[in-house]
Amino acid sequence: MWTVEWERKALKDAKKLDKSARQRIVNYLEERISVGQNPYQFGKPLKGNKLGLWRYRVGDYRILCQIEDKRLVVLVIAVGHRKDIYL
Repeated sequence: MWTVEWERKALKDAKKLDKSARQRIVNYLEERISVGQNPYQFGKPLKGNKLGLWRYRVGDYRILCQIEDKRLVVLVIAVGHRKDIYL
C-alpha cells in the first residue's frame, strides 16, 4: 500500500483550485494511488527539466509527483491546470 504525501507548495496550489476540482484530485489520489499496487500504471513519466517526476491526469488538471519506491511514497510536488502546471 502506497502513502501519498504533499509538499507545502502543492498544498498551496490545491487551495487555489475550486472546491470541486480539489475534491476530484484528492479522491483520485485516495482511490487509485493509495490503494494500488503500482502507482506507475496510472501515471506518465515527464521529460526535460522535469525528468524523474510523474504526472497524473484528472480532467483538465495535472498532479506532478515524485515516486519513492523504497519508502512506498508518492510525493505530490505540484497541482494545477494543464495550461499552467508545466511552466
